Amino acid sequence: MPDPAQRDLLMRQEVSRQTGGLVTLTAAEQKLGAYLHQLKEQEMSAAHFPPAMHFFKAKPLIQKSSIFKLLQKMPKGAALHIHSSSLVSVEWLVKNVTYRPHCYICFTWDNSVRFLFSDRQPFPRWDCFYWQLLETLRAKIGDPTGFDNRLCNISSSLTDAKLRCDGEPYPQCWGFFWVFFSLMQHLTLFTEDPDGEYPDQDVVWEKFEKAFIAAAGLITHAPVLRDYFYKGLEELHQDNIMYLELRSGLSRTYELDGTIHDKVWTLKTFQEVTKKFTADHPDFLGARVIISVHRALSVSEVKAAVKEAIQLQKDFPDVVAGFDMVGREDSGRTLWYFREALSLPAELGVTLPYFFHAGETDDEGTDIDQNILDALLFNTTRIGHGYALAHHPLAKELSRKRNVAVELCPISNQVLKLVSDLRNHPAAVLMSEGHPMVISSDDPSLFGTTGLSYDFYQAFVGIGGLKANLGTLKELAVNSIRYSSLPGHLKDTGRVMWQNKWDAFIAGNS
Repeated sequence: MPDPAQRDLLMRQEVSRQTGGLVTLTAAEQKLGAYLHQLKEQEMSAAHFPPAMHFFKAKPLIQKSSIFKLLQKMPKGAALHIHSSSLVSVEWLVKNVTYRPHCYICFTWDNSVRFLFSDRQPFPRWDCFYWQLLETLRAKIGDPTGFDNRLCNISSSLTDAKLRCDGEPYPQCWGFFWVFFSLMQHLTLFTEDPDGEYPDQDVVWEKFEKAFIAAAGLITHAPVLRDYFYKGLEELHQDNIMYLELRSGLSRTYELDGTIHDKVWTLKTFQEVTKKFTADHPDFLGARVIISVHRALSVSEVKAAVKEAIQLQKDFPDVVAGFDMVGREDSGRTLWYFREALSLPAELGVTLPYFFHAGETDDEGTDIDQNILDALLFNTTRIGHGYALAHHPLAKELSRKRNVAVELCPISNQVLKLVSDLRNHPAAVLMSEGHPMVISSDDPSLFGTTGLSYDFYQAFVGIGGLKANLGTLKELAVNSIRYSSLPGHLKDTGRVMWQNKWDAFIAGNS
């Protein structure tokens, strides 16, 4: 018979390897940890286990969870993987921004919308033949709340639209039909029937990218952008987050008269808003930008973008953290395809940190799947998503040795159909091995979330399972400061700020 003492030793050794396994907990932390474990056992034995369900269906259950309510109060450190176009809740965009004066809307041929602020009727363009002042359109409808929020059945809407449009000129009819689809629906992926609405990855990614395009006309209006950045920091702060690294393409912004601002203007605006927010909220550490370009671009375009990023980082060293390539990996070009452009900093003898999206795919063995290794070959600072990393033992070994953290975004991976039951997420293996990792939310507004609490819940309860404990949460939060792009002295400041918040959280909940 095996020796019970030997078995106990093996079990302790295995636990010590998991995320948080070497974290020493105080008596108060152990008490709260025991309570969390008890709550988790109850939730895992319930008839409906949220991490096993699609997030859109699970969200109401999560909101009722005692664990989730604790996680909302927990200081989570930093959000290191959020895209600028989805930083702020869709509700604020619709209820605040679209009610501002001079906001025009256009309903496109491909079932989407465009917005534009203008002091005169915008000219028609290839994707927008007829612009309508949103204020006037809402007045015609007589039900602005329904217009903002209504989710409807497409077949009944088609019939109703046909009846109402008989005899109307084409542009007016087109716009009147699309009124039946709420503004909310165009700016988020949320649906009550996610499996029926999004049968495969191609469909959900098409809607995903349309939502980004639809929001752009609102967000890139210069006065909106200032408020948008501030509101985004506010929503993070309310979820007990103290620092942000925002991926942004620094899209050109525009004024009411059509004046266009360049990327320098956008960076200065981001810098000014961040300074104002930290002055208003001294317990917020700050925010930086990871400049991002789409992987659908050509090599020459990415070359130009890399050169521009080098200059912008030189001009804004406290704001620009580095560079990334974004967009769907499965339909985009590989990192290796852009090797000539991505080798430029080394050839020029300058440092431009990379934060590559890599391994956001389940197509094992393809060229795209090699992005994980290529990201490490180009000395990436962190790996965005890293869903495929568990299938690459060498890449996993290299990233651990180099302390390259995975930016885990559980809800994004589920909604974009990489995994349905989060208990089966490959990150469960990474967490059991204590792989460098941080939790983030990717595109929160598109998924109907704000902050990080929902993603922490899914990682802690679903991916981590019963083995994940308070030490796991503590290490993940500390990791977000440790693996940030902040210089050493600011990391030290951040850790002290976070520890004070953590101690207060433990004292208030143990």
